[in-house]
Amino acid sequence: MKLLFDFFPLILFFTAYKIYGIYVATAAAIAASLLQVGWHWFRHRRFETTHVVTLLVIAVFGGLTLAFRDDTFIKWKPTIVNWLFAAIVLGSQVSGRRTVLEHLLGGQLELPGPIWKKVNLSWGLFFLATGLLNLYVAFYFRLGLDEQVRTDFWVNFKVFGLMGLTLAFTVVQMLLIARHIVTPDEDKA
Repeated sequence: MKLLFDFFPLILFFTAYKIYGIYVATAAAIAASLLQVGWHWFRHRRFETTHVVTLLVIAVFGGLTLAFRDDTFIKWKPTIVNWLFAAIVLGSQVSGRRTVLEHLLGGQLELPGPIWKKVNLSWGLFFLATGLLNLYVAFYFRLGLDEQVRTDFWVNFKVFGLMGLTLAFTVVQMLLIARHIVTPDEDKA
C-alpha cells in the first residue's frame, strides 16, 4: 500500500497525460503531490523527506511549465529530483559519521561500515546517472521524431523506464549486500 501511495503522483500524472496532455498532467501531479504530503502529515504528524522534496520541485518546475505553457520545465523535474538526492547521498559520504542510507535503513539492516559507504556511493552515482539519462531522453533523443512523439516517449520513459531502472538497481544492490548482512546470531559469535 505504501508503494502505491508513494507512486500516486506519478500514476496520476501518467493517466492525466494519456487523457488530457502534458499541462493537465502537470497540474494533476502538483495537486497529487500536495495531497500526498498533506495526507502523510495528517496520518503520521511528520513529513517524509522524499515527498517534500518532490513536492517542492514539482511545484516550482510544474508551476513554470503551466505559467509559460512550456513543457521544458517539467521535463527537467526528474533530473533535478535525482540530482538533489545524489547531492544529499554523496554529501553524506564525506560528512558525518554515518551515511544517509545507513541513517535511513540502519534500523532494519545491519551492515559493516565500509559496506554502507559502498552502497551509499553506488546510490549517489545511480541518482546522478538517471538524472543525466532523463536529460538525454527529454532533450537529445530525436531519431527524426516530431515533438509530440518525443514527449510521449519521454513520459513513458519517465514512468516506466526510470521506475524499471530503479527497481532493477534495487534488486542488484540487495543481491550484492545480502552476503554482508549481519544477523543477530553472528553478533553473539
